[in-house]
Amino acid sequence: MKHRLKIFLLSLVLFVFPILACNLPIGPDARRPAATATPDAAVQATQEAQLFPFPTLAPADPGVPGAPTPVDPGLAPLQPGQSPFGDLPYTYFTQPGDTLSAVAARFQVPPESITADEAFPEVGLIPAGHALRMPEPFPPSAYPNALMPDSEVVYGPSAADFDTAAYVASAGGYLSTYKEMVDNATLSGAQIVQKVAIETSTNPRLLLAVLEHQSGWVLGQPRNAQPQYPLGFSVGTHQGLARELSLAVRYLSQGYYGWRDGSMTELAFINGNRVRISPQLNAGTVAVQMLYTQLLDQPAWEQALYGGSGLVQTYTGMFGDPWERAARVGPIFPDGLQPPELTLPFAPGQAWSLTGGAHIAWGTGSPRGAIDLAPVTGEKACAVSIAWALAAAPGVVARSERAGVALDLDMDGSEATGWVLFYYHMANHERVKAGTVLEQDERIGHPSCEGTRATGTHLHLARKYNGEWLPLDGMVPFVMSGWTAHAGQRVYEGFLIRGDQIVTAHPDGERGALIIRD
Repeated sequence: MKHRLKIFLLSLVLFVFPILACNLPIGPDARRPAATATPDAAVQATQEAQLFPFPTLAPADPGVPGAPTPVDPGLAPLQPGQSPFGDLPYTYFTQPGDTLSAVAARFQVPPESITADEAFPEVGLIPAGHALRMPEPFPPSAYPNALMPDSEVVYGPSAADFDTAAYVASAGGYLSTYKEMVDNATLSGAQIVQKVAIETSTNPRLLLAVLEHQSGWVLGQPRNAQPQYPLGFSVGTHQGLARELSLAVRYLSQGYYGWRDGSMTELAFINGNRVRISPQLNAGTVAVQMLYTQLLDQPAWEQALYGGSGLVQTYTGMFGDPWERAARVGPIFPDGLQPPELTLPFAPGQAWSLTGGAHIAWGTGSPRGAIDLAPVTGEKACAVSIAWALAAAPGVVARSERAGVALDLDMDGSEATGWVLFYYHMANHERVKAGTVLEQDERIGHPSCEGTRATGTHLHLARKYNGEWLPLDGMVPFVMSGWTAHAGQRVYEGFLIRGDQIVTAHPDGERGALIIRD
């Protein structure tokens, strides 16, 4: 009951206070009242959660889904050769996406106490397979086995050739005939799944497997007593497939990115039990663990994830072994990953303001990977600016819809692969079209308040690599025209630093927030 009340109250906040969705002014020439000051971390969960569609991906052979095939629930640990728990010292072998700060947080040890025979970076990504010694043994964990690779959770290369509509049609279950009104348009079940998947950068295979495991919607007919709650959250404000999937993604993201940055080290079940997460697990596994803590009590959770006919078995029966697919596509982050060469996304000589420092890239649970920049033009709040946001690097527009533009820097036209810059609050008027090839400094669109609610005209800018949203700090530097973005202590606080020059984020665009591109 407490769990249901918790979700209800959170959902109520989303409906009662939509104005907080992007609470940023436009600069020093259009001051906002004090009531619109930068929100604190308690409001972060309500920020920019609105979804928007994406063009259809290239078709692929989806295969014909069949009944789930039982597999051994005792999955192998992520890395071979790991020392047994209790050895002194315990050796941890790094995984793609690991940073020293995150590893230290998972093991609850000071970063400086971790040692290795060969040098490793103290800041940024650590090469995979690097042996790190912990200063003390770690007690045995309750759930040490991996469930799902990272590549099957994010909308990365593994999902680039997956055709959601074709798969759902071939499955022939209830989902293939389902329709729902979403954003004033009637969407099919497959369209809803694809919409949520691409907007949040969540793998559609995983969403379909969770839906099938919870309700049987994909391969057959609903087996739950409340078809308005296909996943089983049963929150009155979130009826229907689209809203339940949005809740599922919220918890998947909290687990995935919370584990990635080391901020999530415990699972809290709906009955109040708490369990320490095994520190050698991967982000994809913790994402699935987190989702199901919000659906089931601990005994049912164990059966759903580690029993003989749980989610993993359902997934494998529908799509094959996820670990085999992960091995084929490779890790999300290759060793030695470097940031792309970017310029500030506006014309040389123009003055813009850093009105928002590090905040969620896209949707609740995503990392603090976005900044907000506002043109200094003296226009009214929420006017469609006369200024242009420009391409910070050459690329092809993989998506251009409902205030969002995804600029694909590797030029393959897929948002699931390589570096992607995400521009948001781009006005419909004169916004670049999908499929357009752009050189650096060519026009993207006009900053505005379109999209989620905003209090002032601005550009929301974030990055993805192989489908994973990236934070400003910790993994790969965010550098534009020599300016490096850094997060502040609180949501929306942050800096742009170049040498001894510092630009400080301020919601009113004060003088210290101004930046002029050389």
